[in-house]
Amino acid sequence: MIDHAHDLASVRDATERLLTAVGKLDNASVTESSRLPGWTRGHVLAHLARNADALVNVLEGRPMYVSGEARDADIERDAPRSLDAQLADVRESAAGFQAAGAAPADWSRTVELRNGVTDSASRVPFRRWAEVELHHVDLGIGYELEDLPAEFTGRETDFLAARFTGHPDVPPTRLTDGTHAWRTGPEADAPEVTVTGSPADLLGWLAGRREGTALTVTGGPLPELPPL
Repeated sequence: MIDHAHDLASVRDATERLLTAVGKLDNASVTESSRLPGWTRGHVLAHLARNADALVNVLEGRPMYVSGEARDADIERDAPRSLDAQLADVRESAAGFQAAGAAPADWSRTVELRNGVTDSASRVPFRRWAEVELHHVDLGIGYELEDLPAEFTGRETDFLAARFTGHPDVPPTRLTDGTHAWRTGPEADAPEVTVTGSPADLLGWLAGRREGTALTVTGGPLPELPPL
C-alpha cells in the first residue's frame, strides 16, 4: 500500500534541499547548460515549476497539460528568468502541489497523466518526488545520484524496472546491486542478461542519466533501453 502522506512529506523535503542548493547560484549560473541536452538550468527549474502545476491538474481531475506543444512553450518562456524569479516560481508551485495533496480525496482513484497514461492517485506524490530528485541531479550543481535517499533510489529502481517489463526491445534481464534484485524485459524462465552495479549506477542507467559503463554485464551486452 502506497503511503501518499509519507511521499508528500518526502517531496517537501526534497524540494527544500533543491531550493537551498539553487539559492546559492547566481543569475549567470541559471543560464548555463544543465546535464540535459539542450536545456539550461533555467529550463530544468521552469519544468519543475510547471510540472507541479500539471500534477495539481491531475489531482483535481483536469488534463495534465493543455498539449505537448503548450508544455514545451511554457518551459521555453520561463527558462530565461532571473534566479529570484525561478526560486519564487518553484517554491510557489510546490506549495500549490502540497495544498492539492492535503485536500481530502479518494487516493485509490485512477487518474490520467500525459499521453493517456493512467495510475493510482496515491502514486502521484511519488512521481513528483522523482521529478524533484532526478532534476536536482540534472542541474549539475553538486547533487549526485549517490546523494539520493536510499528509499527513493530503491523505489524508483522498482518503478523503472517494472516500466520496461514486457518491453519487446529489452531482453529478459536481471538487475542486482548485490543485495536486491529486479527482473525486467519480457517474461522468461531465466534471464538472458544479468546487470550488476551500485544502486546509483543501476538507477542512473535505468533513468537515462548514466551510460552504464560502471555496470558489470554477463550473458550478453548491456541492453539498450527505450527512452523514457
